Amino acid sequence: MAKLKSYNEPELTKEVNLCLPDGKLNRDAVGWSKQPLHNCNLSGSPLRKKRWNYWAVSNEKYLFSATLTNLDYLGLAFAYFIDFETNFYHELTIPRPFGRGCDLGNYVEDDVVFEDEKMNMAFLTSRGRTGIKVDCPNFKGEVLTADLKVSRPADHETLNVVIPWNEKQFQFTSKQVDLPVEGSVKVGSKVYDMTGGFGCLDYGRGIWPFSSFWNWASAAGTAGEHTIGLNLGAGWTDGTGMNENGVCINGKLSKISEDLVFEYNERNFSYPWSIRTKLSDRVDVTFEPFFKRAAKNKVLFIGSEMTQLFGRFSGTVKDEKENSYSFENIFGWAEEHHARW
Repeated sequence: MAKLKSYNEPELTKEVNLCLPDGKLNRDAVGWSKQPLHNCNLSGSPLRKKRWNYWAVSNEKYLFSATLTNLDYLGLAFAYFIDFETNFYHELTIPRPFGRGCDLGNYVEDDVVFEDEKMNMAFLTSRGRTGIKVDCPNFKGEVLTADLKVSRPADHETLNVVIPWNEKQFQFTSKQVDLPVEGSVKVGSKVYDMTGGFGCLDYGRGIWPFSSFWNWASAAGTAGEHTIGLNLGAGWTDGTGMNENGVCINGKLSKISEDLVFEYNERNFSYPWSIRTKLSDRVDVTFEPFFKRAAKNKVLFIGSEMTQLFGRFSGTVKDEKENSYSFENIFGWAEEHHARW
């Protein structure tokens, strides 16, 4: 395991290109910001570029997720829905060789449209709101229609980070974990109201190493008068001098510039997890899963294995001014992911 340490992570305040004209990492782009500032102008590196927009919208009862991914050699559009009250779960994936039709722009707020006879998907942003529309004529034998709106208040801060493995391998990610939601998901004749829940965006653009491992945890909820958002990660950022750790309290982001320890039972992921900062007490959280989603894909030498747990987070976090916030049973997820891609 890489040595755990705190980092001197630069905060960026001006717009910047992620890449130089030759496609290599622009060192001026390395850092983090409270608003998306990067033009993710990836070029070169044939069959190695990674692009995705992952949305998850959830409340205490339901979760709906829609994603468009372009890995250069393969595109994937997928959506899944979970009713935690009945344990109904279904996922639909549409592959596209060489990413045909999986067009993803350079900026976080760029529109995304995917069309297929099995699933149409659109993420359209205007005036601080993203409309998420998904239509599937056969979703486990039923018609699925999602019509959701996720708001970004003008003063709401998000976590935006560039991870620099080297000049040819790097990743920009925008994690937006506690955005207000309105709208619904309809499956067959049943309508699932998502208004009052939270939206989470995981936006990624980069050129990755072939073999990768990560833990990711995300949660959003309320504790008294406070809205709490968590984005916590480990593994893939080790040794880079940057990480993706932050807490958002009432729309204000506090960067956690130290690595985290994820402790969990790898033989039984459903046991409680512990997530904490190693060098301080800024994060001390317990995650108790109640639903597991697993996905394993392999084509020749390329593949991934992911275990994603949904459940409730309890614990304490501190903002950048050392103010402490305690919470119980806010909804979220944690995952372990191995990829050869």
